[in-house]
Amino acid sequence: MSRSQRLFDLLQLFRCHKYPVSAEHLADTLNVSVRTIYRDIATLRAQGADIQGEAGVGYILKPTFTLPPLMFSTSELEALLLGASWIAKQGDNEFENAAKNAIAKISAVLPTDHKAKFSEDVIRVASVQGEVVKNGRLTEIRHAIKQQKRAKIQYLDLKNNRSERVIWPLLVGLFQQHRVLVAWCENKDAFRHFRLDRIEQWHSCENSYSVNRRFLIKQWQQEQGVSDKDIRY
Repeated sequence: MSRSQRLFDLLQLFRCHKYPVSAEHLADTLNVSVRTIYRDIATLRAQGADIQGEAGVGYILKPTFTLPPLMFSTSELEALLLGASWIAKQGDNEFENAAKNAIAKISAVLPTDHKAKFSEDVIRVASVQGEVVKNGRLTEIRHAIKQQKRAKIQYLDLKNNRSERVIWPLLVGLFQQHRVLVAWCENKDAFRHFRLDRIEQWHSCENSYSVNRRFLIKQWQQEQGVSDKDIRY
């Protein structure tokens, strides 16, 4: 591996970590010595990368540094195209249109002979079995999550029992045929999961919930045994 490629890969590793990462971990990942990592960090800093931290503590790249235009590998482009295709087949209007636009933009900038353009010959996104149950409130729910707003809902469970709840919406999970909302339920004083298509009424409250959303997600992760790799904020 050339040094320029290693420096680029090191920056990419930093971008994948939200918290400080040790030089030892970086060295193991790139299959180089810790001393080489120290030298590369010094080089990147000299080129303007805002890498904070020190030996024995860990390093983190601050978002003030802008990477040069990226060239994706064939495998990375295949992953992006497949992911966007899956969303396009799943989505409510907002995500569906965004996914289709992303596919068009990626395809437009690829060379005509790029292998990723022919990846459909190898891998295809299968059609979802059964009709995807959509919910017109997804945009409103996503907004409430981002703003950490409490919400009052009327919910019909799988036994057709109707109830009114006050919840703190945290995450929306996209599954094959359903969307599931993870929330803290004030009525049950516990985390609960609500299928979006069974939320009959939704009203976002003016006041926000008092506990930080990321802290609540960490608590939910511990209860469910879910790791950071399994979710996206």
